Amino acid sequence: MKQPSSKSYAVAVCLSAIFGVMGIHHFYLGRYVEGTIDLGLFIATIYFYFNGQIFWAIGFGLVDGIHTFIITIMLLTGSFKDGEGKYVCYPGQRLA
Repeated sequence: MKQPSSKSYAVAVCLSAIFGVMGIHHFYLGRYVEGTIDLGLFIATIYFYFNGQIFWAIGFGLVDGIHTFIITIMLLTGSFKDGEGKYVCYPGQRLA
């Protein structure tokens, strides 16, 4: 049986929409490995950008941006799980 997460849907969606490329929402949801990877991609993008390697900065930035977009959509639709494997449900969502 699917179980709802104790984490706030609104907080998770806002963190993903605002700070998604930094992976803050993953840390909030207890998904520390994914959060570390997102943060690493963000740092790599900034590093390459400021060192004049625009090609690499764009590449890392695109990967991070696309990943964040997909996760935000999954959160909005109630199909994303927290670190305990429980669904982050939108208000009124019924789990079968």
